[in-house]
Amino acid sequence: MTTKQRIAKPGEQISDDQVNQVLQESLAGYLNGKKVLVLVPDHTRTLPLPKLAIMLIETLRSAKIVDFMIALGTHPPLSEQAINQLFGLNQEIKEHYYTKSRIFNHVWDDPRELISLGELSSDDIQNIAGDLWHPSLPEKVDIRINRVVMDYDHVLILGPVFPHEVVGFSGGEKYLFPGISGPDMINATHWLGALAGVVGTIGIKDTPVRRMIHAAASHLHVATSLVACVMQGHELQGVFVGDTQSAWQAATDLSAERNITWLERPVRKVLSCAPAMYDELWTAAKAMYKLEPAVETGGEVIIYAPHLDVVSHVHGKYIYEVGYHTLGYFLQNWERYKHIPLGVLAHSTHVRGSGVMENGVEKPNVRVTLASKLPAEDCARLNLGYMDPAKIDIHDFEERMDKGVLVVPRAGEMLYRVKQDSKN
Repeated sequence: MTTKQRIAKPGEQISDDQVNQVLQESLAGYLNGKKVLVLVPDHTRTLPLPKLAIMLIETLRSAKIVDFMIALGTHPPLSEQAINQLFGLNQEIKEHYYTKSRIFNHVWDDPRELISLGELSSDDIQNIAGDLWHPSLPEKVDIRINRVVMDYDHVLILGPVFPHEVVGFSGGEKYLFPGISGPDMINATHWLGALAGVVGTIGIKDTPVRRMIHAAASHLHVATSLVACVMQGHELQGVFVGDTQSAWQAATDLSAERNITWLERPVRKVLSCAPAMYDELWTAAKAMYKLEPAVETGGEVIIYAPHLDVVSHVHGKYIYEVGYHTLGYFLQNWERYKHIPLGVLAHSTHVRGSGVMENGVEKPNVRVTLASKLPAEDCARLNLGYMDPAKIDIHDFEERMDKGVLVVPRAGEMLYRVKQDSKN
């Protein structure tokens, strides 16, 4: 399948007519009579999903079925009201466009909802991890995926591509693994990403985690294709339609141009404002991930999320048990923490950032401070700094932006790096 694409000029965005045109050129008649499952992101990814979903339904009108599954990973399932909001659904739209379409939540933690495609062996994992291999990685990985996939002739992935803390760039086959996979793949990919570290991963196309995802995806024998989108804020910058590898590669190149802000020098303090779409620290922590590479050693990232009152709806119990620590801390205290799911430990290291252990003492490179509805005692328990969001004056931070301070009004999707790191 040859990749078709439309790319907006810098400062512009793609029109609906241009999106429709590339979808028609690529997919019209391509899946005649087929049962198609479309994988889509949840509300924590910026995408004009309501109109894109309708465009796909119209383009694939000759398909037998066009259903949708929300690739949640371990994010909590969406309620009917939340699904309606995500897809922009009302009764009129349902009756006009969705008469032969269903929408599913992925369920990651119910074995009855999953099917095994095989496994990644110990040798596979060591070859993929390379120099990053560590005995804390699983000896083998059961490649389990949502069993609903096997009821379809074709899986079409629809989602944005952004710099990503675990895999380098998001999108593509990441919507399969870990998007609709079981816990083994979720834990293995995230822990391998933790061993690489955010700074050594984010904004890099070829990473060990991406290779692990592609290795797992090769075990799926249902045909797949991809509609990859590149966003800048709420503006659609590029659409790429083709096979899951080529379309993703092309989208990644554009994302590297449009989703990375290069600074002349590191900053010492960031007010990183997490938007309301991040309704738990599990996702709002992207306000740290996307900024750490631009902060000098000894600097500070303030995650400003005055709306946020939850660490994690799914994993909160474990996170409160372990707190937020650097990778070295966990590796030096492995016997104490090895019972914790690797995905949780990975999240912990990503939030706390890079650092070193000296004589058993943890020394993170960056201070992480949380300004949210979580009280000071919770932040202390989590090993994070605390600020009262009501006492933060954004304008005061903005007035100091020429003095090593950076304000990011909508953090979480744009990656910030320093130009001296451009060799990465």
